[in-house]
Amino acid sequence: MADVFELDEELDPQVEPSSSIQTERIIPGAPTSAISLTPPKNFSPVCGNIYRSSFPTIENFEFLKRINLKSIICLIPEDYPEENREFLEEQSIQFFQVGLSGNKEPFVKIKPQLIEQALKIVLNPENHPILIHCNRGKHRTGCLSGCIRKLQKWSLTMIFDEYRKFAAPKERALDQQFIEMFDDTEVEKMAIENKWLPIEW
Repeated sequence: MADVFELDEELDPQVEPSSSIQTERIIPGAPTSAISLTPPKNFSPVCGNIYRSSFPTIENFEFLKRINLKSIICLIPEDYPEENREFLEEQSIQFFQVGLSGNKEPFVKIKPQLIEQALKIVLNPENHPILIHCNRGKHRTGCLSGCIRKLQKWSLTMIFDEYRKFAAPKERALDQQFIEMFDDTEVEKMAIENKWLPIEW
């Protein structure tokens, strides 16, 4: 697997998103018509078998095959493209959709109960390896990832640093406020009872 993409980095919470790494890899030993492997923008491991990215497109499908996804969770409410659904069906990848509105002033805000719903899907090892994505892999994905970090007992400073790394230059104060104020008590209790926590690195 490491011949295709340096997934040794997956255990490093400081790994840079794919926008800052070489985004095309050629499989060593492949024929001259080697397959080009392109991760989705903002692709990065979160921890264990949990990944995050922007919205995958056709050019990303070969790369996604190589990480053996079992599930994808989409955080936007719009209909999923037909070509993406066909890819999921071909690869036997289960699909979850929890449509979040995004934190945009003055009135549109993410509903905490939807984040709870998404966390229950993402934390369940039966759904791993799993990819979290929204449109750009920045704000909605950043909020969900930030709530995962809270469950991992990261400090708010570390959580916000990671959020800004992916969301820059369009960080949203409301996103960071949401992460800080999110009450993960019920999710944490359920996750501990089901032995989903701690998440293995």
